[in-house]
Amino acid sequence: MTHVAIIGCGIVGAAIAYQLSGVSGLQVTVLDRQPPAQGSTGAALGVLMGVISQKVKGRTWQLRQASMQRYETLIPELETLTGHHIPFNRQGILMLAFENDNLARWQNLVKIRQSQGWQLEIWNTDQVQSHCPQLNLENSIGAIYSPHDRQVEPTALTHALVAAAEKRGVTFKFGVGVEGIESMPVNGSNQRICQQIYTQMETLAVDWLVIAAGLGSAQLVNFLLSSPNQSSAIALKPVLGQALQLRLGNTIGHPDFQPVITGDDVHIVPIGGGDYWVGATVEFPHGAEVVAEPALLEQVKEDAIGFCPALAQATVVRTWLGKRPRPEGQPAPVIGKLSGYDNVLLATGHYRNGVLLAPATAQEIQAIICGV
Repeated sequence: MTHVAIIGCGIVGAAIAYQLSGVSGLQVTVLDRQPPAQGSTGAALGVLMGVISQKVKGRTWQLRQASMQRYETLIPELETLTGHHIPFNRQGILMLAFENDNLARWQNLVKIRQSQGWQLEIWNTDQVQSHCPQLNLENSIGAIYSPHDRQVEPTALTHALVAAAEKRGVTFKFGVGVEGIESMPVNGSNQRICQQIYTQMETLAVDWLVIAAGLGSAQLVNFLLSSPNQSSAIALKPVLGQALQLRLGNTIGHPDFQPVITGDDVHIVPIGGGDYWVGATVEFPHGAEVVAEPALLEQVKEDAIGFCPALAQATVVRTWLGKRPRPEGQPAPVIGKLSGYDNVLLATGHYRNGVLLAPATAQEIQAIICGV
């Protein structure tokens, strides 16, 4: 058996574990200091902005497209295998457009998506008002509607991935931190290979190591950079997102049309029963420490009320925050071999798109390990 160790069990680590659980000849172990989905995954809104993204070619679009296609089969597959219900909004994303938006750019994207087999629509204000009468369009010139984009509840999805992977033989060890990683040089080359992982409980021999620990990935990489000839550590910058859950007790707008609504980077996510999530990932730290600012969260709420006034009557049920790992000096996400190592893979730095890109990330990691 080939032993694969995955460090990190957010949405990305869990998706990789499930993907690899279907591969014959692999023994997979997942380690995490915390229970699943406790980091940035637990604070994500799960808005899957694939088709509506302005990314149209290259790796960034290919990852999005692969994930959007996989989600359509992944959710029912997991629900059948585990019996878990995974909230999955198939009613699309409605993005409000404002005066400074370039509609010609959106019209061009509509044509590109059509050529790629995806649907995207530009609605005028009358169309928006007809479909979503709850919206205040005073400052809007219309909207872009993406019927193929989705929203998924990240924590429920992560738990389902873990349960499904366990059913297929993956071992999960929570409350276990990595205290060291041992590697050795490969004869006749500048490369090294990872041999063992040290935890407070045991030593694990590994054939492949996958680092999917979000912001914690940088510290883990440092364990492998003991030689001055090796590559520099990966730089990940924490970016703060804040969110709140609002309770109205009744559905706003048309009950049979409840898409995610977004405007100026603020998302309103219907979660059923008259409850809505409101959030944004727009806050950068001024210093080394990322601290949530209540005034900024209040501003996110006020921005949402600005284009959806009914939310002003809602009660705040809870608030939360999360730190997203944004790579510095290279594009997000970071997927592939760690420079200088033959058997260490990185799956981190997804910034705002960890939930969106988790399925495609898992497919890429599987392709590397299986040599396809």
